[in-house]
Amino acid sequence: MKSLRPAFTLIEILIAVAILSVSFIFVLKMHSDNAKHIIYLSERNKHSLQDSLYLSQNILRHHKDNKTAYAILERHFRIKESESREILKKSSRDIYIPEEIRIIPPPETPGPTAIVNEIKLKDKHSSIYWHFKIQSF
Repeated sequence: MKSLRPAFTLIEILIAVAILSVSFIFVLKMHSDNAKHIIYLSERNKHSLQDSLYLSQNILRHHKDNKTAYAILERHFRIKESESREILKKSSRDIYIPEEIRIIPPPETPGPTAIVNEIKLKDKHSSIYWHFKIQSF
């Protein structure tokens, strides 16, 4: 007489398929969210690199202005290539510079004094930078 091999029942197989499908959906959702974060971070890094074009010594005079990268750089560089000029003209930021902060050591303690300016560059991805100028030691 033949003995029957133990096998999975139909209900057990359906439960296993349901568990696998839920876990696959979860993994695909995580993958999709990670892709969105990667795109956001790459855009943010690209804008940070473009922000470096605005951080010259002359930036402090442009409070509440909207400037292009070309308008900031044309005083310092001669840009002969028209394609580069057009790319720089497309990149613009709103510039806000709040009141400067003076850092002074306590009265009886020797130390440096400095002026600190906060520079806010506003665009799709806004950024804040700090400009430090040490006055005396």
